[in-house]
Amino acid sequence: MGVQSIMLLGNPVLRTNCARVKKFDEPALAALVANLRDTLEDFRFRCGFGRGIAAPQIGVAQRVIVTNVDVPTVLINPLIVRHSRTTMTLWDDCFSFPELAVKVKRHLTIEVRYQDLEGKRRILKATGAMSELLQHEIDHINGILALDRAIDIRHIVYRSEIVAERVGNSRRAM
Repeated sequence: MGVQSIMLLGNPVLRTNCARVKKFDEPALAALVANLRDTLEDFRFRCGFGRGIAAPQIGVAQRVIVTNVDVPTVLINPLIVRHSRTTMTLWDDCFSFPELAVKVKRHLTIEVRYQDLEGKRRILKATGAMSELLQHEIDHINGILALDRAIDIRHIVYRSEIVAERVGNSRRAM
């Protein structure tokens, strides 16, 4: 168990529609979840951002996601079963292309059906930032990247451009 390498843009596993988890009592599933948690925390420590990670980002083509916003959460075989008509537009970033930011449109609220580590079915309702995060991670297990969701080609930029834009806007507001 431990920190794993992040698969970067161009790695074919990132374009894989991942397999469902069928066995919940396997040590391999617990090890995968531990590796995802460790890798998420390591990335957050080193890079200063990160709220979630999906199994294909560490090279495993399974439908497993780990988030850590207020509390660590494991979502196995997640599926969006409802979403709002209302959308939000925001800058999205990703561990698999950490220098880039992509402006995307996401649903403001979603409802996700998933299984926990014991295989018990659960429902999670999310809005705002958590909704965006779950949509991003569920896209990963479906082989979809934020780049595929870009509003248009002009909205794929280096993260430093977004930081410079925010600094410029805050200076103008003074």
